[in-house]
Amino acid sequence: MTVPSTQPERAATTLKREFSFGAAFAFAFAFISPIVALYGIFGLAISAAGPSFWWGFLVVFAGQFFVALVFAMLVSRWPLEGSIYQWTNRMLGAGFGWFAGWFYIWTLTIAMATVALGAAGFIANIIGMHGASGTQIALIAFIVLILGTLINLAGRAVLQAFMLASIVAEIVGSIGLGVWLLVAHREHDFSVLFDGGRSVGAEEGFFSLGGPFLLAVVFIGFSFVGFESAGSIAEEVHEPRKNLPRAVLFSLAFIAFVVMFSSLAVILATPENAADLPGYDSDPVYAVLTAQLGSAIALPLQALFAIGFVASFLALQTSASRLIWAKARDRALPFSVSLSRLSRKQRQPVGPILITTVIGTALFLLSNVAENLYTLMVNYTSGGFYLSFLFPVAAFAVTVLRRRWKAGAFTIGAWTPIVAVVALTWVTLELINIAWPREITGNAWLDWSVVVGTGVLTVAGAAIYARVRSRIETVPTETIDLDDAAETTTASDREQR
Repeated sequence: MTVPSTQPERAATTLKREFSFGAAFAFAFAFISPIVALYGIFGLAISAAGPSFWWGFLVVFAGQFFVALVFAMLVSRWPLEGSIYQWTNRMLGAGFGWFAGWFYIWTLTIAMATVALGAAGFIANIIGMHGASGTQIALIAFIVLILGTLINLAGRAVLQAFMLASIVAEIVGSIGLGVWLLVAHREHDFSVLFDGGRSVGAEEGFFSLGGPFLLAVVFIGFSFVGFESAGSIAEEVHEPRKNLPRAVLFSLAFIAFVVMFSSLAVILATPENAADLPGYDSDPVYAVLTAQLGSAIALPLQALFAIGFVASFLALQTSASRLIWAKARDRALPFSVSLSRLSRKQRQPVGPILITTVIGTALFLLSNVAENLYTLMVNYTSGGFYLSFLFPVAAFAVTVLRRRWKAGAFTIGAWTPIVAVVALTWVTLELINIAWPREITGNAWLDWSVVVGTGVLTVAGAAIYARVRSRIETVPTETIDLDDAAETTTASDREQR
């Protein structure tokens, strides 16, 4: 049964369109910034598979490019706030869409908290708090959370300015450092990329399920997410059908280039005695950069890392708050009336932004008292993204194979079924690869973190869905020839003009 929406209710929940293509691109770029991606996965990947882990970037990028093509087609058809939730909802119905949004909300919020904690470590070093305690790191992360919340509440112009400034700093820093290392401090030729090193689990076979290469692909998988976030702000972007598909595809391609180039530069500049460098085991990127460029680079390097992490935090918080707001607008969450309200002047979803702040604070407190919670959150996040991707990709594949897909402004024509099947295959295999309980940490809870986290969220989500199911505003699925996105977009554009 379709519950029609009244125009007065919709008009009261219309967002301002203040983001350009450049802002949408910067937003997606900052979501998982090259700095965060490089710093977050390099040490783990190189310890797992040696320098040859670099080839995993090509595998993950190829798979994610097919996913990006799917998302570009979906956001072109339905440029609506909430992205993954909205797309899945319109293809396979409210129940499937609800759980897509549910898992994505928690993935974004947990990632937001872990990125804030990562930023806190760099900020602590910058202000001279070397060897800061867990409590001090949590306190700094809380300050980052509050300042980030204030930036988000200040309005889209402030957020856009910060994103654009951070992207310039990251590109200059990442590419600049990479060029400098390759030109002046290169230690190896390209043959080192075929060196597996003393790899974790090498006895199982380099390319086996329990082997080093697929373990490295697990870590690399976290580098190439975030491109979908451009759709999270769809109703705040000018000409979304034109700008958002480009933002999705360009952000993925550009992030891939910068991360792969920066990683290659660090690998080729790593000294032969790398294992003897101070701190190499815990932080190989920083150890190599300071060894080759001198200790004077330490402070600006830490500042560059901090900027990247803070920008990523802001993008994650924005995406999570918009998704909460989009679900609340459809009355799909408890307290939907309060959560769907917008501020009068800026028309910002204040309630959802504050909800992410509260959840982030709770995670900081728990991470400070619960052993291994931070590691558990990091482990779940990567799997959470691919689980969230699986919903719209599977829905798209089903819709296309049933021949019920109606293309939007961006389309790849006859290639659509092939891309749909390949994207579904890739996301499924990568999710299995990430969730596979390898005995790495010696802690069963951490090894099974993706499975355990998914199970807990499924049970909690089922309880909440049962409570709100009867009042959710449903939309026609793809079986009905209705492009409600066009109506929503046109009405919103008229209001802005």
